[in-house]
Amino acid sequence: MNEIIAEFVDYLLNTKNYSTHTATAYETDIRDFIHFFTRFDDGIKLNDVACADTFAFRGWLADRAKRELTHKSTARALSSLRTFYKWLSRYKNIQNDAIGLISSPKVERKLSKAIEPTDISDMHGAIRAIDNNEPWVAARDWALVVLIFGCGLRISEALSLKNRDVMNTPDSLRIVGKGNKERIVPVLPAVNTAIKKYMELNPFGVRDIDPLFRSVRGLPMSPRMAEKVVENLRHYLQLPDYVTPHALRHTFATALLAGGADLRSLQELLGHASLSTTQLYTKVNMTEIMDAYKHAHPMADTDD
Repeated sequence: MNEIIAEFVDYLLNTKNYSTHTATAYETDIRDFIHFFTRFDDGIKLNDVACADTFAFRGWLADRAKRELTHKSTARALSSLRTFYKWLSRYKNIQNDAIGLISSPKVERKLSKAIEPTDISDMHGAIRAIDNNEPWVAARDWALVVLIFGCGLRISEALSLKNRDVMNTPDSLRIVGKGNKERIVPVLPAVNTAIKKYMELNPFGVRDIDPLFRSVRGLPMSPRMAEKVVENLRHYLQLPDYVTPHALRHTFATALLAGGADLRSLQELLGHASLSTTQLYTKVNMTEIMDAYKHAHPMADTDD
C-alpha cells in the first residue's frame, strides 16, 4: 500500500500540480482510512481497500466522529478518499462504486469579516511603534500588510515573490497561486511606495533572485512570521480575533465588490478556481446591506 500511496502523491504533485501541503493532507486522510482498516486486518492489501463497502466507509466516518474530529475535517478527508478512488479507477483499473454512495458531512461555510478601513490605517503607526528599533523591519511589515490588502494576495503568494518581481514599480504582478495557476493582479501606487521604501532599507541587499520578504536573520520569511506580524498588530490595537492576514485579503475582495466589481473579475483577481467560492462575498455584502437597511430604512420596523 505504501508504494501505491506514494505513486498517488506523486500524481498530485507532478500531474495535478498540487502544493506539497495539499498533497500531504491528502496522504494523511488516506492513511487515516487505511489505519482504520488495519485495526481489523494487519495484512491488508490494495484489493482489500478496493473492495471496501459502504459499511467500511460509514464505520470510518463514525470512528472519526468518535474521535471528535470536525465535520469540516471529515468532509475534506472523504473528498481526499474519493479522489484516491478515482485515481485507482483511472490508472489502476480498480473500480469502487460504494464510495459514491457515501454522503459528506454538512459543513457550514462561515463568512469572514472585513477589517474596518480605519483599523488598517492605524496599523501603519502601530507597526512603527512595535518595530521602532528596527526601521527596516517596520518597513517590511507595512509592505507586507499593504501588499496583501492592496492586491488581495494569499500569504503564500506574497511570500513567494522575488525582488525582481517588484523592481521598477510594476503596474501589475504575475502571481502563481493554488494549483500552479497564474493570474495578473494590478498594483496600486501605495503598494509600490511601501515596497520601494522597504527595499531601500533592506540590509540584505536586493539581488533580483532573492526572496522579497526576509527574516531578521536574512532567511526567507515564513508564513508563521507573517501571521505573527498581524497577530502583534491585533494585540497592540486591541482588534477583534478575526483580524488575520486572510481578513486583509477578504477586505480587499469586499471593498471591490462594494465598489461595483463583477464576480468574474473578482474571481480572477483572487485566483479562485470556483465561482462559488467568490460568491461567498456577495453574501457578506448582502449582510452588510441588510444590516444598514434594518438600522436606517424608515419602514424597517413595520410589520406589513
